Amino acid sequence: MRHFLYAGTAVAALCAGAAQAQDLVFPVGEGAFSWDSYNEWAANAPDLSGQTVTITGPWLQPEDDFFRSVVAYFAAATGAEVIYTGSDSFEQQIVIDAEAGAAPNIAVFPQPGLAADMAARGLLSPLPEGMGDWVAENYGAGPSWVALGTYADQSGADQLYGFFYNVNVKSLVWYNPENFEDAGYEIPTTMEELKALTEEMVANGDTPWCIGLGSGAATGWPATDWVEDLMLRTQPADVYDQWTTNEIPFNDPRVVAAIEEFGWFARDDAKVAGGAGAVASTDFRDSPKGLFASPPQCYMHRQASFVPAFFPEDVEFGVDADFFYFPAYAEKDLGNPVLGGGTLMAITDPSDATNALMEFFKLPIAHEVFGAQSGFLTPLKSINPETYLNDALRKQGDILVNATTFRFDGSDLMPGGVGAGTFWTGMVDYTGGKDAQAVADEIQSSWDALK
Repeated sequence: MRHFLYAGTAVAALCAGAAQAQDLVFPVGEGAFSWDSYNEWAANAPDLSGQTVTITGPWLQPEDDFFRSVVAYFAAATGAEVIYTGSDSFEQQIVIDAEAGAAPNIAVFPQPGLAADMAARGLLSPLPEGMGDWVAENYGAGPSWVALGTYADQSGADQLYGFFYNVNVKSLVWYNPENFEDAGYEIPTTMEELKALTEEMVANGDTPWCIGLGSGAATGWPATDWVEDLMLRTQPADVYDQWTTNEIPFNDPRVVAAIEEFGWFARDDAKVAGGAGAVASTDFRDSPKGLFASPPQCYMHRQASFVPAFFPEDVEFGVDADFFYFPAYAEKDLGNPVLGGGTLMAITDPSDATNALMEFFKLPIAHEVFGAQSGFLTPLKSINPETYLNDALRKQGDILVNATTFRFDGSDLMPGGVGAGTFWTGMVDYTGGKDAQAVADEIQSSWDALK
């Protein structure tokens, strides 16, 4: 759900001019940052004094300040000025500006859909040559990131437009380490082991899972994440892609099977806190709290990286809360797929200085500076993980760089009436007892009606 990726209502502008060393948030040469690669790049960087790069995106406070501290290193090396404008109405404004010929040099999109639409209309410029090969080689699950940033141009030819920067992970299972230790439970490394652990907990009289789908008008969306994760663990990634574009119908047997896999966890009274009937009515913000009850109301909670915002205030990561990768099936040999989301940079008004900035974003320092201050995550394999702000981010970063496949939140790739409509409500119906095939049939009918 992209509305959890950033927040705020104001519009913020920032700029970084010819920054001096004392203006840099982390002095060059200090700390665990990758200074060697930065210094090598800076020694050969072009002189861009008097040139400006403008950027528009969804980041508001405090992310805009963190981003300013990143581009300050580019400014220090080149003499260029970078001006960023953040807006909570970015998705509407960027289209207006581009159509009026007043687009910034770079736009930061919170998801691929709008970028793909603008590329097809000729409102984006392809990334500099060689960027795709670089991403494929230097990002964990690199070919996935290339595919996610590749869209058809006005003539229908595929070109790389999107460079992903600041992403998030959804394939996580949260748990309370003390509860696991007290009960003698081990962290599973395969889906087979996770299912066996679930059954072991039930046999011991423990409730394995807390699951809540409540979210006001968006009720049902947490279940779509479950199904998406399970699609990536039961089918090859290309089948997932065909599903999100409706090349295969929503009621395809492979999709129905993934829904039923979710039902294995969510529709069994013994496996879910409050019983299966409570899943749809429990607010997703309240559902993880059962991990911290005494005695525990549940032992595991599958949710994205943002969920600690809804933990009790006194919960300490590594002591009271931790997570493990939502594992893949060993028998299916589909690697380590990861579900998530993130922001991508695209060029909306090309210039030499813009291309130079895109080169800068290849450097580990351009990721490490952001990650040292916030919840920023990157699939870049060359960063020093010690620079991440905390252990939780380090672990999530490790999941990203070791992923074999990455896919974007599928519901965000579907038409709004499906991905943010009938898919949500269908999952509520399913957890309430409706047959998976019937639910999938209805969702496909709603998709057909939009065509």
